[in-house]
Amino acid sequence: MLGAIGASTVVAIRPALAQTTGSVLNCQIPVPDPGRAGSYIARDGSTVPARTQGSFAPPGRPYTGEEVKRALQGGQLPNSNSLSNRAYLNYIRRLQRGQGGFTCYASLQMPGG
Repeated sequence: MLGAIGASTVVAIRPALAQTTGSVLNCQIPVPDPGRAGSYIARDGSTVPARTQGSFAPPGRPYTGEEVKRALQGGQLPNSNSLSNRAYLNYIRRLQRGQGGFTCYASLQMPGG
C-alpha cells in the first residue's frame, strides 16, 4: 500500500517540476536591464555610455532563459559574435538582485534550472 502512495506522489510532482523548468527557460533577461536602457555593454560586462569605443550595442531584445542557458554551456547568444557574446554573458553573470533579469538568471543556476 505504501508503495502505491509513493508512486502516485511521484506522478503528481513531475508535472509541477516540468512546468517550473519550462517557465525558467521562458523567462527573459534584458541586456541591459531597463534601468540602464540606452547603455552599451563593455567587454567586462559593465554598462557604459552609448558608442563607447570597444563596447557593444544592446542586442535589441531580451534573451530567454533557454538561450542564456545554452550560451553558458558553450553556445552563442542569438545575434551576437564571439566578442559581443562574451560581453553579454559577462553582463548577465554580473546581475544583482533588483536588476531586470536577475531572478531569471538565478533560476538558471539552481539544479534542474
